[in-house]
Amino acid sequence: MRFVVHEHEARRHHFDLRLELGGVLKSWAVPKGPSMDPSQKRLAVRVPDHPLSYGDFEGAIPEGEYGAGPVVIWDRGTFAPASDDPEGDLERGKLSFALNGRKLKGGFTLVRFKRGEGQWLLIKQADEWAERGWKISSALTAARRKKLHSLD
Repeated sequence: MRFVVHEHEARRHHFDLRLELGGVLKSWAVPKGPSMDPSQKRLAVRVPDHPLSYGDFEGAIPEGEYGAGPVVIWDRGTFAPASDDPEGDLERGKLSFALNGRKLKGGFTLVRFKRGEGQWLLIKQADEWAERGWKISSALTAARRKKLHSLD
């Protein structure tokens, strides 16, 4: 199975974590982006599933459409759930998994807040790939934004 993280400059700049599960990309908007630092728990808001083909999308969503703005692939790779029932884990509100991407590696857990169905925390597990003080870097440079907008 695969994963992709899109960097998306819509109404607000954010990152979208997408995990291949059940024939779709289960998706979360992560405002500050994922982190390789286990001490940095990140808000992850559940958004609608996307088709698997969306995992290869880069470009600009046209003005007037939902999510208008540039989208780039920030990271991608393989996704391995920690259990034999990841869809059940997701339904129960706690999904642990390993990522093997260019930037994100090792164990992560998504935990749903009890007070809200759509709000989750994305937490990096303390493993050999964890990096204290890790800082996220943007792939959306000014030149790349301009180029993507010219594709409209």
